[in-house]
Amino acid sequence: MRFVSAVLACIFLLAASAVRADTRVFIISNPADGYGVDQCLARGDKCGAHAAHSYCKSRNFAEATAYRRVDPDEITGTVAKASDNCRRAGCNEYIAITCER
Repeated sequence: MRFVSAVLACIFLLAASAVRADTRVFIISNPADGYGVDQCLARGDKCGAHAAHSYCKSRNFAEATAYRRVDPDEITGTVAKASDNCRRAGCNEYIAITCER
């Protein structure tokens, strides 16, 4: 009887680890769009939830679990530094959106 219980416990643990969610963080440019979505995403406000959720859905993920502004210095070597071509605030803003399956 102990053997059967041990086997069932192992099967349960293996199944639980296989169901683990796939999570991915996307870093995207956050240009001002005129609608304020950029500020909602950058501040992590509730108004940005729909945009973050839609972004994840478009990449075949179930939901957005988090979104926030990312400083360009947090992104290692993949983002160009601010240039003199940008004459408005927020030109080089980036957002991290965490998506989960």
